[in-house]
Amino acid sequence: MSAPQIKQLPFGVVGRIPVSFNQEFLCMFDKGDDEGPFGPRYNIVCGWRVGGTVDSSALQAALDDVVARHEALRTAIVRDDGLPYQQVLPPTPTELVELDLSEAVERDRQVEELIIDIESGAYSVVYPPLLMAVLGRFDDQDSILVLVAHHTAVDEWSLKLLIQDLSQAYARHRGFPLPLPSPVPQYAEFAVWERAHAAEPAADVAREYWRDKLTGGVIRALPADHPRSAGLPKNTSVYRFLVDESLTSSAVALAKSTRSSPFMVLLAAFKVFLHERTGVTDVVVPTLASGRGHAKFHDTVGSFFNFVALRTDLSGCGTFRDVVGRTRRSCLEAYRHDIPFAHVLEQAPEVGAPFASDDLAVIGFQVFQFQAAMDHELVGDLEFSDVRRRLMSQPVSTDIPDGALFQLEIDPSGDTVGTMAFNSNLYEVDTIAEMVGHFCQVLTRTVAAPDAPLIGLREN
Repeated sequence: MSAPQIKQLPFGVVGRIPVSFNQEFLCMFDKGDDEGPFGPRYNIVCGWRVGGTVDSSALQAALDDVVARHEALRTAIVRDDGLPYQQVLPPTPTELVELDLSEAVERDRQVEELIIDIESGAYSVVYPPLLMAVLGRFDDQDSILVLVAHHTAVDEWSLKLLIQDLSQAYARHRGFPLPLPSPVPQYAEFAVWERAHAAEPAADVAREYWRDKLTGGVIRALPADHPRSAGLPKNTSVYRFLVDESLTSSAVALAKSTRSSPFMVLLAAFKVFLHERTGVTDVVVPTLASGRGHAKFHDTVGSFFNFVALRTDLSGCGTFRDVVGRTRRSCLEAYRHDIPFAHVLEQAPEVGAPFASDDLAVIGFQVFQFQAAMDHELVGDLEFSDVRRRLMSQPVSTDIPDGALFQLEIDPSGDTVGTMAFNSNLYEVDTIAEMVGHFCQVLTRTVAAPDAPLIGLREN
């Protein structure tokens, strides 16, 4: 077989395209092609309930159209020849797996079990496209469509773009007169733009901010159950839980009264939780930002997400409302100075010390306010509904490179679905469950009485 032809990009980059700064950061955790962020388990998996009769040939053609449209899905990251770089490859057919689910008794449960089964799988990333699809048919009018894409090629935002493009391409192949999509900037173009932007004066100002903000700080990690040096087998497991409607409502109301976002209030509670576990008031928490500050790339499929280290000094806070206020200020400052986390580490390398610790694990924190990619949306002759509310824990899921990720998703029903994804070589599930219980206790105490004294913080 002849070697794939490398695309010549319109902005003058031929062959070796630089990786993005996000991809470069992931190289810190590179463990080869069999595990880690460039391995077969570092994926994003999303599902949609589909109403209507699905035409397999039209779906296959639509998947192939999507891969042709978005170069990130057919880009190889080469890491074995000095500096890592990207190569854009020609389009090739997308794998589509079809399953007969006609014997399922509880369809909603079967949907969640199918997504869990797919998330626990390993998918080769040696040869793009870095996208595959699974279609499970309950009957002629009810199906579940699941997309699997590698996280070095996409983020959550990208999956919403992909299902929109896929549904419209499918409708066109079924004969509906939808207009052809306009061309979009490609991720390789973003990688080149990003490096040019890093040389601009505004980036120098941001680097100076992070140097001043984080010098002397360190991401607040927690003790692991097992040291990394033990060399235990690694999976990413997921523990799921619910935060009830009344507690969610109190958090949202407090956010409104303090001109904060629900994320800021929940992050403030997480910072109090970390203080109670460590006794430290100088709390640095990593979270994830979209990384899509430039509007030009809002419709680009790629791995844009960025780590942001949010540092807040809690000493002297008399009440939880004080903690929310300080957390809000640290968030707004960080948003104004958002730059790639790799550049932040250059300014304050000590902040990332726990990543190299043998017996500590970093726990990231993020909040989603439920926004379905599609909610009973009719496109052509199919209706698509995003599958978001999932409550079943699972021993094996898609990979996170290291540590744990604490995620809260505010549901339209009024409550909050919580997820704690963790490396099983570092933590036991009982420890994770105890952490979740402790956080929920902190959240209950703080948002229910935001003006009550926080004795431990006031005395520091």
